[in-house]
Amino acid sequence: MKAMVCTNYGLPDVLQLAEVPKPAPKDGEVLVKIHAATVASGDLRVRSFTSPWLFWIPMRLFLGLRRPRKAILGVELAGEIEQVGKGVTRFKQGDRVFALTGMRFGAYAEYTCVPEGGVIAPKPANATYEEAAAVPMGGTNALYFLRKGQIRSGQNVLIYGASGAVGTMAVQLAKYFGADVTGVSSTANLELVRSLGADRTLDYTKEDFTKRGERYDLIFDAVGKLKKNLSIQALKPTGKYVTVEGQGMSQVKPDDLELIRELMESGKIKAVIDRRYALEQIPEAHRYAETGRKKGAVIIQIGRADEK
Repeated sequence: MKAMVCTNYGLPDVLQLAEVPKPAPKDGEVLVKIHAATVASGDLRVRSFTSPWLFWIPMRLFLGLRRPRKAILGVELAGEIEQVGKGVTRFKQGDRVFALTGMRFGAYAEYTCVPEGGVIAPKPANATYEEAAAVPMGGTNALYFLRKGQIRSGQNVLIYGASGAVGTMAVQLAKYFGADVTGVSSTANLELVRSLGADRTLDYTKEDFTKRGERYDLIFDAVGKLKKNLSIQALKPTGKYVTVEGQGMSQVKPDDLELIRELMESGKIKAVIDRRYALEQIPEAHRYAETGRKKGAVIIQIGRADEK
């Protein structure tokens, strides 16, 4: 099968298209024919090996000393089950699914194996493969941090970085939980954030939300760029501050992806897709994602990605 292999740590050029053996599902696994994947922040961090010096050695030991041990990156996908391993009962051949592979990676390929008990669920019936692939990471991360911040109906919530993969999901999920939402983004993305349901938007290039006098029950830094000590000034006395910075992979449960599926099917959340690239264009996709200007997800088209 074809796969994009990370041959070393470094710039996007270390990603090389190659022919590799097609995997076979082990007991309790399913083999997924991938139709769409994404460029997630975790893929960028592993490929470039952006790790604080304090964690440099342990991270190299964990990920691989000279190059990533999991050479095929990609953590979220949508596709069709081609084969099931022994003992699998949740899925059958032909099922359409979406999944978050986490530290197993493997989505930058035509096929990958996913544990039946992993973060995998039936694809939302009303979503294309592209739309389904665009939401597992952002959706489950947003869900995790909003819950960590103890979000409740009626709260005044601020989402900083509201136009990114996590931020676009956070705005929609915060509205689902019944919050009054302020989304912070750049000028170009204000309309997008409003279209996702934000009650008000702020342009961070023109206004500092910490100096407006507004107080929030929850501030969620969805891009890891806020200074906590300054943000706390904009919190109510019992307010919570949560950030993706330094968190690595959030604690995701299979039920979280099931909730994301239900909310997509009911029209309460939708995928936000910025650009699309072919499998062989993944290095270019990484270069674009690293500009920091992407809105929602950057999609990798591998098969029939635009089908429902």
